[in-house]
Amino acid sequence: MGRHFSVKDFSLFSFLVVLMVIMLLSMYMVDRQWSKMAQMQRLMDEQAKDLRQVQGMLRNIEKDLRKGRIAVASASQDADIKAGSDKTSADAFRRAILATQQDDYQEGDWYVQAIATGLKTITPLISQDVYSANIQSYVLESLLTRDPDTLEWVGLIAKDWQMHEDGLTFTFHLREDVSFSDGTPLNAEDVAFSYRFIMDERIAAPRGRAYFEKIASVTALDKFTVEFKYKEPYFNALSLAGSMSILAQHFYEPYLDKAEEFNQSKGLLLGSGPYRLADPKGWTPDQGLVEVDRNPRYWGTVQPSFDRILWKVIENDSARLTTFRNGEIDIYSARPREYQNLLKDDELIRRTRHFEYMSPSAGYSYIGWNQNRSGKVTRFADKRVRQAMTYLTDRQRIIDEIMLGYGEIAISPFNPRSKQHDPVLSPRKFDLKKAQQLLAEAGYRDTNGDGIIEDQSGTPFEFELVYFQGNEDTKRIILFLKDLYASAGILMKPKPTEWSVMLDLLGKRDFDAISLGWSSGIETDIYQMFHGKQVENNGDNFIHYKNPELDKLIDQARVTVDEEKRMPIWQQAENIMFQDQPYTFLMRRKTMAFIDKRMKNVTITKMGLNSASVPVEWYVPKAQQKYSH
Repeated sequence: MGRHFSVKDFSLFSFLVVLMVIMLLSMYMVDRQWSKMAQMQRLMDEQAKDLRQVQGMLRNIEKDLRKGRIAVASASQDADIKAGSDKTSADAFRRAILATQQDDYQEGDWYVQAIATGLKTITPLISQDVYSANIQSYVLESLLTRDPDTLEWVGLIAKDWQMHEDGLTFTFHLREDVSFSDGTPLNAEDVAFSYRFIMDERIAAPRGRAYFEKIASVTALDKFTVEFKYKEPYFNALSLAGSMSILAQHFYEPYLDKAEEFNQSKGLLLGSGPYRLADPKGWTPDQGLVEVDRNPRYWGTVQPSFDRILWKVIENDSARLTTFRNGEIDIYSARPREYQNLLKDDELIRRTRHFEYMSPSAGYSYIGWNQNRSGKVTRFADKRVRQAMTYLTDRQRIIDEIMLGYGEIAISPFNPRSKQHDPVLSPRKFDLKKAQQLLAEAGYRDTNGDGIIEDQSGTPFEFELVYFQGNEDTKRIILFLKDLYASAGILMKPKPTEWSVMLDLLGKRDFDAISLGWSSGIETDIYQMFHGKQVENNGDNFIHYKNPELDKLIDQARVTVDEEKRMPIWQQAENIMFQDQPYTFLMRRKTMAFIDKRMKNVTITKMGLNSASVPVEWYVPKAQQKYSH
């Protein structure tokens, strides 16, 4: 007869389960204690290293005083600093200082965001997406930053600067109290190295080299003075030099001899900014999140408000919304239909604030028509075909029916409110007959009556359109376009694709057409995307578009420093692109954001939402903080 499970057995079993739970909890607590102890030990080691550096500096000062080497700067020397002398780093922290003066200001807590795509890498220069750039901006710093109220450049790492009379030379005087997050002082050699590193052909940074190729040299004149020399005048010279991310020479220089390791790296990130990676070499994509912690050595006038900033990778739109509803992320960018529904959600409105605006630097979405694939000229090399595709793309219906009016048609890469835009130009409207006429002129007709047009050799007009699979609005737009294109006898095959795969396809130029977006700025330099030179050197002209007349205008505009003379040149360039339609420019979207009310000092500036990373203006009052570091 089988043995029955008795009360005694049950008690013994329960005891063992409880014992195992206690052991697991104990192991977890021990692990947490060890983690805390390791963190404290690391901080103590860093503080000891800093103390040794200070002691060494004091000993050197004492020696110099004994030998009479230290001189006091004269008033005449101070007067020599002219241009830029009033733009000190204190200006960069002006708004952040005002935030700290609020009655409820408090340091601490975390700022948690969501990323819509899995990141391939966060290493500077080789990363290619806006999310990585956003993360890097909390860790890396530059010589200058823009004031979001005036849009003027103000000093950050540079305390002042001068433009020489030749218009080609800029001298920056650096602060002497800045160090990288590992305690190594930042100086002019790091700035000069950053330029050399970008321009080294072994580093997979064609985009960076395209930006900086107008610079002839960057030289450290002394420990805290650096000089930029340009090959020729450049309208954006101060911006280019001032916004270059400063890389730590001691950290990145070894990778020049092992460039492939750098080019394949996932998380090599160290800088002087307000936040740092716990391990500047250890981040990997499989972690599913990125977190940066407060930099205890940050030099800024105002210390960063948050203990930690964290990005969670949540690729599904619905999952991101659910996560926001649950209070697990602090900001949510809504899709149009969602936005209207969420405005009716009393509970959500009670605990959040919402912002709806068109940023002055709002980027644009587009469809890029690849003119050469695998060494073969494609049908999109014919300007008439590209024009026809734009006539077939009913952008106004997309904005009205899918975007619910929260956007505007993009005419070109230039913002319609900028001086670069020619106000005479207006968007092409949907015109099926005009599209069919252009396609017929290009040799496309339905010769066999199957509803699909063919070229003169009988090859059907069909193509794949690559788009990011994680965005529901993009999916709806692509399916809408499939039906529109079919009305003209064109068979478009939607190709939903993961972000990492899209980046690979871009690198190989292996696609028929692709739907993407570009961010924008106060004044947009289109050299990187549309100049013919950016086809050959693996730049961002991945659609193989070339127009020598446009190239000349781009080159001319870039060397024209006088704004009144430069803007008509940009407008001529815009007219050429309007005729050529290298892209079908889709739209500029409004930002529709919900932000947890515990986030304070959230405002709209001339640059959009004041979520700029440096300096950090947002904070959470003590009573509303919910994370401990």
